[in-house]
Amino acid sequence: MKCSVFLATSIDGYIASEDGSIDWLDQANANVPASEDCGFSNFLDTVDYLIMGRKTFEQVIGFGEWPYGEINVIVMTSQPNIIPVKISKTVSQSNEDIQSLYDKIKHTGAQRLYIDGGATVNSFLKAGLVDDITLTQVPVLIGKGISLFAEGVLKLKLIASRSWNFGFVQNEFLVVKD
Repeated sequence: MKCSVFLATSIDGYIASEDGSIDWLDQANANVPASEDCGFSNFLDTVDYLIMGRKTFEQVIGFGEWPYGEINVIVMTSQPNIIPVKISKTVSQSNEDIQSLYDKIKHTGAQRLYIDGGATVNSFLKAGLVDDITLTQVPVLIGKGISLFAEGVLKLKLIASRSWNFGFVQNEFLVVKD
């Protein structure tokens, strides 16, 4: 089973402003043609489970319409009962450790997990479970914010790169595991 990360960052490597907002991303997306999603829909078509942190989940819920359709979503949280009833058929929550959750999902026959949210991504990276990372850099500098990567060295191998005339640059990496 493969664990994948697919995220947007500012040029200076932040996934959110210091207060957790992604207003800078919303503003940048205003320049993107409506039919362009930088490969996200194609990526989602390959995903069996999406695992995200609570803060990311709260951000997504604030968007209005649930963007993940019938994909199985697991929200990592210790807070009780945070899943709205209208999406409870495909969304659940867990507070188990990353390795146990990974092992449980692997036994379902799932082929690909999508890992989302800074803390959750870093937990999967620390456990050595992330196989590939797709980063789309948005042409904005935030200066301060929430960084995608925690401390430590992560070796990556670039496997693809593409850019769009609205300024986004996307790089796909394999995580080099020792």
